[in-house]
Order: sequence, then C-alpha cells, then structure tokens
Amino acid sequence: MIELDQYLPAIAAGDSQVFGLWMASAEPILRDSLRRFASQIDAEAVLQEALLRIWQVAPRFEPDGKPNGLLRFGFRVTRNLAISELRRQKKQSPVDPGQIAETLESEVKPPDPLLRRVIERCRELLPKKPAQAIEARLHSAGRLPDETLAQQLGMRTNTFLQNITRARKLLVDCLQKNGVELFQGERV
Repeated sequence: MIELDQYLPAIAAGDSQVFGLWMASAEPILRDSLRRFASQIDAEAVLQEALLRIWQVAPRFEPDGKPNGLLRFGFRVTRNLAISELRRQKKQSPVDPGQIAETLESEVKPPDPLLRRVIERCRELLPKKPAQAIEARLHSAGRLPDETLAQQLGMRTNTFLQNITRARKLLVDCLQKNGVELFQGERV
C-alpha cells in the first residue's frame, strides 16, 4: 500500500482533486472495513458520511508521524459512524405491542426468591462507580438517555458506559460463580 499521507498538504489546502486521488485509494479499504456491519446498516450511506467528515476535518488533521495517518483516522470515523447508526436503529425499531404482550405471557414465570437473593448479593459486591451506573440505568428504566444519567452522576458519558460494561461483566461473573446459567452455553 502506498503512503496516502503524501496527499495531506494539498488536501489540507482544500484541493478537492487531490482529495479525489486520496479517496480513490482509501475508499475501497474503508468500504471493506464496513463489511461486518453490512447486514445491519446502510454501509454506503455510512461510508459517504465518513468521507464527507474526513474531507471536513482534513485541514485541521495533524499526522502523528506514522504511515497513513489520515486513513487510520478515516477508519475510526467510519467505525464510529457505523456503531452510531446501529444504536440509532435500535432506538427507532418499531415494536408491536401485541407481540410484547404475547411474549411476556409466554415467558412469565414466578420469581425465584433464591435467584433474587443471589442477584442482590452480586449487586452489593459491585465497586462503587459501576454500582452507581448500573443502578441509575435500572432506576431510569429506559426513560432517560445515558448522557443524562452520566451527567446526574457527575461522569462523562464514556466513563458511565465503561462503568455499565464493567458492572455487567462483574455481575455475570458473580452470577455464574453462584451457579446461575445465563446464556445456555453462549457467552455474551
């Protein structure tokens, strides 16, 4: 692969033809990086948005001295846009209320008091910050976005999400140590 940062000075100066040359080499690579998302998102739209953002940021982009800095930046932009699109779709997916009721009726089982005690014990063992994050999310029951919950706890959104991830992992580990089978052989 050629060093695409050779085009960077002209791109930073606003030369759209040189950006076209850069894009001719970078676009297939960025498109290929979206392959794992292709069945779930409009990969073409994500790719076009990523290229637009790269063009907009290129004048301010500062290379780190490693080869293909703008392309590596493009990977991050493309991946982040794909993940954002997945999240957006999950929030907007319509759900049939009848299907929810039917599913709940078929899966409702009386609560297991022993399981409830194990869950409570595992939650009590969580470190302070992950416990606060998971409690806030559970308490909001989806009514508040993570950004708002993070702000209420005095955390950055990314820190809040990291604490949620950590709490989930610790809870899963604790429940499994206590004999609770969660995923019927699959690990999430």
